Amino acid sequence: MRGLHVDVHEGDGPPALLVHGVMAGRALWGANLDALRTVCTPVVLELYGHGRSTTPDEPAAYQPDAYVAAFDDLRRSLGAERWFVVGHSLGAALVLRYAAEHPERVPAAVITNTASAFASDRWRERVEATAPDEAARLVAGGREGLREHRINPARVRHLVPAVREALAADQHLLDPEGIGRTIVRTVPGTSMRARILGNRVPTLLVSGDRERAFDDGRDHASGAPLVEVHRVDAGHSPNAESPDVYNPLVTAFLASHA
Repeated sequence: MRGLHVDVHEGDGPPALLVHGVMAGRALWGANLDALRTVCTPVVLELYGHGRSTTPDEPAAYQPDAYVAAFDDLRRSLGAERWFVVGHSLGAALVLRYAAEHPERVPAAVITNTASAFASDRWRERVEATAPDEAARLVAGGREGLREHRINPARVRHLVPAVREALAADQHLLDPEGIGRTIVRTVPGTSMRARILGNRVPTLLVSGDRERAFDDGRDHASGAPLVEVHRVDAGHSPNAESPDVYNPLVTAFLASHA
């Protein structure tokens, strides 16, 4: 898929695209797959520069709209008319964009905390201004720098041990160049703050209350049509921190829209 690595897991139901956030990978969903397989067929994709996906040289490949097109190419290759979309962090912003562009192809969407998806203009302008320097630091620091980076999910102690260990085992697959390009080319253009207010797809937001920086994004999303918010005792990654809460919420929601 244009250099994007995809794993399709056998399941009982329609396909569901799963997309992770920055510095994560397919291991992020390790505590969710068994539950999801009872209601859907998980299709786990890794972003450019992450995991087993390539790191394209073309800047256009990292644009949010290019990801939307790649997702739809994947849907067609699976022979699916419609599929669920499930996203974490940056992945949540990307699947929301996909759902906004193709609402007729998405019976339901599930997202978790995502700074970029509901970012204000001020946030976007700040990210655009600082992203080139941040990307340069990531590239200069190499893989060891990524390993120690503050947003690396493998460093989050609240993740269930199996997920944290699997993410740590995949650290050598993170490409500093690809992640730098993601920060410069993908993140700044992913805000759905205005578009979510015209949402046409049933959407479940499982919001981790411990990440106070997401309070504004959660409150903004809760005012959008067809958005159902469940607040849970977790941080940025409820699916990997509190899977015992996340899994039943999500499987019930997807089953109701199958």
